[in-house]
Amino acid sequence: MFKIYFLILFSYSLYSTELKIASYNVENLFDLKKDGTEYKEYIPYKHNWNRKTFKKKLLNSAEVICDVNADIIGLQEIENKHVLKLLQKTLGKIGCNYKYLAITHKKHSAIQVALLSKIPIVKTKEIVVNYKLGFRPILEVKFRVDKQPFFVYVNHWKAKSSPESYRIRSAKVLRDRLKELSKGSEYILLGDFNSDYDEYLHLKQKHNDSNGKTGINHILHSIDSFGKMVRVNSLYPNIFFHYNLWLELPNYRRWSHNFYGDKEGLDSILLPYTLFDGKGLEYVSHSFNVLKKSYLFHKKGYIYRWVYRNNRHLGKGYSDHLPVFATFSTNQCYKRVSLRAKEGSVRALKKREVHFPLHLRKVKVFSVSKNRAIIGKQGSKQHIAIYGTKELLKLGKSYDIMVYGRDFFNGRYEIVDFEIEKRYYTQKLKD
Repeated sequence: MFKIYFLILFSYSLYSTELKIASYNVENLFDLKKDGTEYKEYIPYKHNWNRKTFKKKLLNSAEVICDVNADIIGLQEIENKHVLKLLQKTLGKIGCNYKYLAITHKKHSAIQVALLSKIPIVKTKEIVVNYKLGFRPILEVKFRVDKQPFFVYVNHWKAKSSPESYRIRSAKVLRDRLKELSKGSEYILLGDFNSDYDEYLHLKQKHNDSNGKTGINHILHSIDSFGKMVRVNSLYPNIFFHYNLWLELPNYRRWSHNFYGDKEGLDSILLPYTLFDGKGLEYVSHSFNVLKKSYLFHKKGYIYRWVYRNNRHLGKGYSDHLPVFATFSTNQCYKRVSLRAKEGSVRALKKREVHFPLHLRKVKVFSVSKNRAIIGKQGSKQHIAIYGTKELLKLGKSYDIMVYGRDFFNGRYEIVDFEIEKRYYTQKLKD
């Protein structure tokens, strides 16, 4: 039988500190000083990159950050400290004050990773991944809350157009640094990892020189030794596992970047056991989300990124990423309650009351369309839609599926939170 542990949340203190922590890739925030390292599209006073368009880019970036309203926000694609200070100043003008800042300083690099904070910074450290260009440093920022220290690590890993081994390099450097921390340290990993939360399921053969391993899943251990996503029940003291907060949302909502219809959760927040141990700073259950306000989307539905067209900046748009955020508190305590995952059927999922997690054994895929599939038992008339598949389910193939949640849509139940436990065929990597 399958044993799953769920968590009951209760408070143990009348007084607490609550923090909202976020991550946002602002997409190429360059200033008007010519340093010689700019992308060609952002050379000052060329391609209509002038005072007017620059101020609009600053204001639009500040508008999004202000809407997130985090106490601490990690930022990616910031050119330098000068433009970070201008962003800080712009935020102050619209009533969103961030008194503290930190940024990496890699020489000859076009962009850096940075952080803005409303609470004091204790210490910063720049973690070098590789001295070659293209490998961005990782920013370590130390804070204290109620006299207890915690760390935030801001990441921006190599682009997905590069081999996975490049991202593995960043992951290994981060892993080694985390293992240097004292036992029981509290930390939060966030940023643009250029990896989907379940990247190991989508790893393409092209550019794959990593023997099927991924940085975010295998090196940071957001999957276990059985190839299953690490959930909160899998976290234990002194075991180097991380829970990716994308698992808090239904499968179809797990995205912050939409490139030609390919929706992926490139921006993540990953947490260790110490953020669930009832001590110090704790994650507030199901507080993770993505800012998806209407102004961040084009009328046609895609993300309204900063517009550069016909070699000109048009002075409108925001970023090709959406911000992600989560809440943390000093008065949260989690108690593990043992529940068994039951063997179930499609019929059981259509009842008003249903037990989760529910294990569907050897169900077949009868139809597939974009991000949805219809599954059921061979020879049975009972079928159900499963939404958020991202081409993971193949027509005519059979699977064992663990169901964690469902929704009611157009008068019918459909599965919206699931993991594939077993495939009854040999999976080949897609060219």
